[in-house]
Amino acid sequence: MRHFWTILSHEIRMLLVNPATYIAAVLFLGVMGFIFTSILETYNSAPKEVSLGYEFFELFWLPVLFIVPLLTMKCLAEERRLGTLETLLTTSVTTTEVVLGKFFAAYFLYCTLWASTGALFYLLNVFSSDTHFLDPAAVVGGYVFIAVSGLLFVSLGVFASSLSRNQAVAGIFAFALLFGLIIGVHFLQGVEALTTVTALHPLKNAVDYAQVFQHLNDFRRGVVDTRELLFYLSGTVLALIFSILGIEARLLHS
Repeated sequence: MRHFWTILSHEIRMLLVNPATYIAAVLFLGVMGFIFTSILETYNSAPKEVSLGYEFFELFWLPVLFIVPLLTMKCLAEERRLGTLETLLTTSVTTTEVVLGKFFAAYFLYCTLWASTGALFYLLNVFSSDTHFLDPAAVVGGYVFIAVSGLLFVSLGVFASSLSRNQAVAGIFAFALLFGLIIGVHFLQGVEALTTVTALHPLKNAVDYAQVFQHLNDFRRGVVDTRELLFYLSGTVLALIFSILGIEARLLHS
């Protein structure tokens, strides 16, 4: 792994000089600012029992579905299209180092974007005289969930990018994977057949285990379940392993 830090620093520099990064950042902050002000307006019109921080993270999936594909769709697909990936791997650099370097660069930017939304809570704390809006436990728990779940979300984006030479196709595939994991699994929980058909009970258990929204609720309440941590960490490792194997398999056939 001696070349990992070199690749990581290079990828971060490339992301910071890429205009698409700043376009994605502006869109992300614009959407999150709109969500934040909309929640403030609802609190102003009618009192609520839950804190603002609790509701703010309820819509985490909306920026995730678009920001993660934008951050990851180019990382491997564009390298393969230009042929630079094959050239890079002819040196002493390994496929694992390349994939991990690109993954952690995208994850770093993902976390940086989310961390910047902390300014919204800071400004609210400074200018609001009513402290019941802010529940530190819900805010901290929400950001911990963002950091932990982001590992899996970004790794799925990298995996999607490893399967295609076209970054648009990679972005669409990443969107489909994330939509299926976050939204699709959520709706599967309401399928009656999973409960009534005995043969489908193992699938029911798997669907319940993969409920991302339930994980979010646990983190916001300050409950850190090791099973949920295992879900995200093991999913991240598997996605990265499949990315590495996918690249190496395509290199063998080329």
